[in-house]
Amino acid sequence: MTTAENVQSLIDDLEAQAQQDTPDEATPEIGIIMGSDSDLDVMAGSEAGRPGAYDVLTEELGFEEQTDYDDPPESRFTFETFVVSAHRTPGLMYTYAETAADRGLDVIIAGAGGKSADLPNMTASIAYPLPVIGVPVQEKSLPSVIGMPQGAPIVAVDAGKSFNAALSAVQILARQHEDLRDRLVSYHEGLQDGVGDVSRDLHELGTPEFKSQRD
Repeated sequence: MTTAENVQSLIDDLEAQAQQDTPDEATPEIGIIMGSDSDLDVMAGSEAGRPGAYDVLTEELGFEEQTDYDDPPESRFTFETFVVSAHRTPGLMYTYAETAADRGLDVIIAGAGGKSADLPNMTASIAYPLPVIGVPVQEKSLPSVIGMPQGAPIVAVDAGKSFNAALSAVQILARQHEDLRDRLVSYHEGLQDGVGDVSRDLHELGTPEFKSQRD
């Protein structure tokens, strides 16, 4: 299959999924898209860098990645992941955004790098009123991602922080799903406990001993 045929096949799949009468429980709630697979370490997280959207969704909040629209995972809450380039595959980007709601998505996380990081804001324009959370993959991508005109909204996080984008996406979903609200609260309480433990150890051990044990 040629590259053009592969892209068209993805477009056909998205359009076909949008026509299916699939229950919400069997469709992904969150869509994660990025402009290039080189963005994956930022969008998903990597062992060498900071954790990403994939990490918080799967390890902290109990989501599963859905890779087959016709054979969803057992988890009630799922997400999907695609590479969608605004500049190289504009037709795929348009179809993804246009069909997102009909395919069952409730929120999209879109990341892009470079100075012309157009994927998040173009997706937000096409998918409206579906909420889109933009992730500037690099610092230089920030002005492009957040530079939407009045009346064309996008929510955006700081450069590289897809982890926070995923948390925000789940906050949106938690307005309708009490179970997700409970998971978010539990995650936050875990952060508080961690700070409390560190603070007590630092105070009781003293700075030199605490530093030696941490190193």
